[in-house]
Amino acid sequence: MTEQSHLIEAIDATLPQTQCGKCGHDGCRPYAEAIAEGESINRCPPGGDETVVRLAELTGRSPVPLEQPAQSPLVAQIREDECIGCTKCIQACPVDAILGAAKQMHTVIESECTGCELCVAPCPVDCIDLLPHPEWQAAHDEHAQHDYLARRASLGRQRHDARNRRLARQAEEKRQRRAERQAKRATPNPSTSGRSAPSSNSLRTTRASLLASLKRLDRQGQSGDLTAEARQDIERRRHELRARLADIDRQLENADEQARPASADRQRRFAVNAAEQARRRARQQLAHAQRQGDDDAIDAARHQLERAERVLEEARDTPSCPSH
Repeated sequence: MTEQSHLIEAIDATLPQTQCGKCGHDGCRPYAEAIAEGESINRCPPGGDETVVRLAELTGRSPVPLEQPAQSPLVAQIREDECIGCTKCIQACPVDAILGAAKQMHTVIESECTGCELCVAPCPVDCIDLLPHPEWQAAHDEHAQHDYLARRASLGRQRHDARNRRLARQAEEKRQRRAERQAKRATPNPSTSGRSAPSSNSLRTTRASLLASLKRLDRQGQSGDLTAEARQDIERRRHELRARLADIDRQLENADEQARPASADRQRRFAVNAAEQARRRARQQLAHAQRQGDDDAIDAARHQLERAERVLEEARDTPSCPSH
């Protein structure tokens, strides 16, 4: 390991590992590399003045005041009754400290949160608060505070590295799936004998073309100077076109019959999703009214929530497929 590498490792070990980006870099390690290249040592608010002093000793520079005010350890807290399950905070968290799934309530793993604040800005309903970290508040002397900061730094580094590995693995898996799909499209499927069932749109286009050809033959048949042989040829072609039209109509009927259950199921899912969103909004309004202590708003929100519950129940009870 070179002297530069040793310096980067020492600087990285000194930083608080909140992975907050307030230094202008995507995590503590990139900031450590930038400091080793000569960047300023005073851009880490979570590290505070003590970190600036240690960085000055490591780099042989003079301590300078922080660019931003020092920041005590924080923890994010989601007001869960207002969460709409958008997953934006989960995607933003640099240490995977938020649990949840799409359209489900999210919650913060308090012991693993570094208080980086990166989850706050993406939240579309502003339901995330930043509070003093309870473990920091429980540390009543300098020794306990240093122990907490060391634990937070160690866990923050481990979880940030694990997240980066996960994202890299998922990106590679996505790339491989895309390559497999492209290869499959480029390779003919021997089981289809080189032909596939035409789509409904293709069938309708063909039908329109056949109708136009049939009309042209009808106009030709109205001519008074046609020979008997020409009239027979026109009648033969009419018969062929009508047979092809009948076949196209049968294919369209089969395609529509197959598509109808899927369409009905999609409509039912859309209705359920819309009803669930209305219920979440009603719950958020009720929670807001309760915090404000507004009795009229509370009653209105409760009525709205009851209506939303009824609509959701009706949507869920709707059959997936229409009856015949």
